[in-house]
Amino acid sequence: MNRSRRTRMFSGSSRLFRGAALTIVAAAALAPAITAPAASADTDFGGGCVLYPGDPAATVAALHDRCNFQQQYDIYRAAARGNVPTGVTNGWVTTPPVMEVVSPPFWIGKIFYTGPDGGTLTNRITGAGIEGFPANVFSGPSRIDGAPAWLLDYAPSITPQILDEIRQVTPEVWLGYSWWRGYFQTTPLLTFALTEQ
Repeated sequence: MNRSRRTRMFSGSSRLFRGAALTIVAAAALAPAITAPAASADTDFGGGCVLYPGDPAATVAALHDRCNFQQQYDIYRAAARGNVPTGVTNGWVTTPPVMEVVSPPFWIGKIFYTGPDGGTLTNRITGAGIEGFPANVFSGPSRIDGAPAWLLDYAPSITPQILDEIRQVTPEVWLGYSWWRGYFQTTPLLTFALTEQ
């Protein structure tokens, strides 16, 4: 075999090897994007924890009854800030279980007086929907990951230590965290879901 033919043969193999290597690298780079669940897609996070973009009632039921704390955390982190809720919302505590049981007689949602950049809200308390515990609503960094979220700051209320944050996880559902801002540390209190009426 002459030298020029051998060189062509190896250079062809080399090109083939490089092409295969690039394909493998591209597939490896895309794998996380393909396999990672997106919070805005109809995605099963396991064990019946499913987000349904066209069905807010099913999404809330899954968040409340099927999604564990870690799954809710993963869903929240995968979600973008989204739009701020407007008007009357219904609310449910999704964790911890003890708060899921005791909260319904005392808290049933929030009323948002907001535009695209935020605004204010009041909480709907008792089954009568009495308005109380006002908060300022604005965009800011999440305590979870530093990415944008809607912050609900209760500084103007009788509980100024409370700070909630929410993200829109499907077109009509928001998932949120409630924090207690203590003197030495900020402690998570609970997670909750909201839907517009």
